[in-house]
Amino acid sequence: MVGDIRGIELPDFKRVRVASGRFRGLRCIHTHLRGEQLTQDDLTDLALLRLDLMAAIEVDPTTGLPGLIHAAHLLPLHSGELENASAPDLYGFLEPGMASQLDADFLELINSLEDEMARNRRTARRAEVRDRTILVGVATGPLTDAEESMAELAELAASADVVVQDKIIQRRSAVDPRTVLGKGKLDELIIRALQLGADMLVFDSELSPAQVRSLSETTDLKIIDRSQLILDIFAQRAQSREGKIQVELAQLKYLLPRLIAGQDSAFSRLAGGIGGRGPGETKLETDRRRVRDRINRLEREIEEQRQRRQERRKTRTRHGLPIISIVGYTNAGKSTLLNALTKSTVHAEQRMFATLDPTSRRLRLPRDQEVIINDTVGFIRALPPDLLSAFRATLEEISASSLLIHAVDVSNPRWPQQVQSVKRILVELKLADIPVILALNKADLLDDEDLAGAVRRAQP
Repeated sequence: MVGDIRGIELPDFKRVRVASGRFRGLRCIHTHLRGEQLTQDDLTDLALLRLDLMAAIEVDPTTGLPGLIHAAHLLPLHSGELENASAPDLYGFLEPGMASQLDADFLELINSLEDEMARNRRTARRAEVRDRTILVGVATGPLTDAEESMAELAELAASADVVVQDKIIQRRSAVDPRTVLGKGKLDELIIRALQLGADMLVFDSELSPAQVRSLSETTDLKIIDRSQLILDIFAQRAQSREGKIQVELAQLKYLLPRLIAGQDSAFSRLAGGIGGRGPGETKLETDRRRVRDRINRLEREIEEQRQRRQERRKTRTRHGLPIISIVGYTNAGKSTLLNALTKSTVHAEQRMFATLDPTSRRLRLPRDQEVIINDTVGFIRALPPDLLSAFRATLEEISASSLLIHAVDVSNPRWPQQVQSVKRILVELKLADIPVILALNKADLLDDEDLAGAVRRAQP
């Protein structure tokens, strides 16, 4: 490919020969007419295109003869550098020299670098089998809000057993409709992912199918958004048949608009590479129809479960047992509170969404009054609508409650915002009319002064 003084137009290389332990198989050699060394643009192209080598040849302005050659290549990352959050050296520079003085076997150099890259990758994989990710957010409002949301996204990633290697927030007046981030920031993100050996990018917002496709094609990494991360956590946690059905329904509703033809599409990694070109369109439609049929079948099962729950609630009502439900933000300590009140051994864990399946226990009050107390699934800000819809049958258990205990993790600095999120979800579920007791949980993690301040803030 030949360019001019302004630049070189490179074709779209797609994903030919690109893999985690290989280079592109191409070297870019161009001229610099002002005696400058390799520019940042040169190095960025080297990294983004995973070229074997980037070389710039100086040109004598008077004779037009070639001068010094400046060349660079990507460096393999060692396992110790992968664990280090600071940016390791990404580029190796060859000693500048005249063309006649260059004495290097470039093919041998590239082969040795690829061998080392593959060796380091295998070592890293043996030492750490979990996915590695960079968290990405865009702040169109106050930066503090974006930082709080990003901190929560990091907790979600930890709950999904994902290694968070870095967090990047870009301030913008508006989200880019195609790539979310600006071009410069996206290039920076790709290079950072290369440096750290990240497998995927997790965005702190819900992405459209077109955005996921564009980002995946640009970065060649798996792209997921906040909603899919929450769905993945629910899929890991679901134990009962009912919980598994609800999670599968939410996942299929999320996946349906994202099914796309083409093995080289962005969703070949997200959706298992569905369909192909030409005749693959027919298979794609078949897959979509199967997904719709499965969604209809799961919705019928959930409706049957809802009716069975209604029958059980009628039985409890006939026995005259009042119902108390513990609600609250995820990881607020609801299951621990249930165990403390009823001397039960319900599974409790310092983790987001440790409880998916609602649990009911009897509680005897001091004056020989018995009540039913329910533990419920935790709420979260920006809960995916498909998930809320799928769990509506489970959340209806709350509707028959005479009282709600709103458990709050008062040790979390974001607890006031979490309280508001729970209140908004209760309004959405038409449960805002049920009396509520606010229970400041995990108070032992605060000193007396902070606890007194939290109590004052919690007063209506």
